Amino acid sequence: MITGGTDGMGKGLGLHFLRRGDKVIAVASGEAKGRAFLAEARGLGAEGRAVFLRADLSTVAGMRHVVEEVKATTEAVDGLVFATQRFRSTREETVDGLEFTFALAYLSRFVICHGLMEHLERAEAPVVMNIAGPGGVPGHVKWDDLQWRKGYTGMRAAMQASRCNDLLGVAFPARYPAARTRYVLYNPGFVNTSLADPLPQPKRAVVKAFARLFATPVGKAIVPIAALLDNAPGPAITAYKQGKPLRLTAKEFDPANAARLDSVTTNLLEQITVIR
Repeated sequence: MITGGTDGMGKGLGLHFLRRGDKVIAVASGEAKGRAFLAEARGLGAEGRAVFLRADLSTVAGMRHVVEEVKATTEAVDGLVFATQRFRSTREETVDGLEFTFALAYLSRFVICHGLMEHLERAEAPVVMNIAGPGGVPGHVKWDDLQWRKGYTGMRAAMQASRCNDLLGVAFPARYPAARTRYVLYNPGFVNTSLADPLPQPKRAVVKAFARLFATPVGKAIVPIAALLDNAPGPAITAYKQGKPLRLTAKEFDPANAARLDSVTTNLLEQITVIR
């Protein structure tokens, strides 16, 4: 299952696994890109193995809908890939009262990963692949204002989400000490995707031109990710930057902060009245 599975790296990975005969559930919010993904799957002869699951992963209801649908339609999940991301230059709040980037880029991963653990554990060699930003621009978790009600910039929110995902991975073995599922944090670097689309002009045009010249093509960027999904690392949690292993001793992987964020996130979810 791949969130952000109809565009960019998520789509690239989905088509890769469809070509070799796997079943792929691509989760995304856009109907048009979902139809396009299914059309490409038909062109590969994979019509019966490609599923488009439409959901708004910026809402808790959308996150839980995905968990419920996957549980109802599959026996096991071999690989869970988190590739959804959407940059916001200005602060937006979701229907749950959460800052958009926090909800989409971090909280959806938290809810879906924990919600599908039983199905992951039924697989032979299960892997959670969190495509985030370990080892990248540092950023920080704004503990006293996780929703960035003050001092918001799109980059600050994006970097906080990456640091939250670092801690999400670190907390994984503490939650599931006996699990066979392996958790991988992966920083692909600068990849030529549609991530710049929400940017205002002329910044969007500049970033897109720069990406065409210097960014890694999707087809090349997904190769090491697919390899890690096929051959799960030994440790419960690992992190990579463009295929190179990262040591988990840096401050962004602090176990105490991981436990703190796990508790804060769990309490936050308990306080949200889901809007359906």
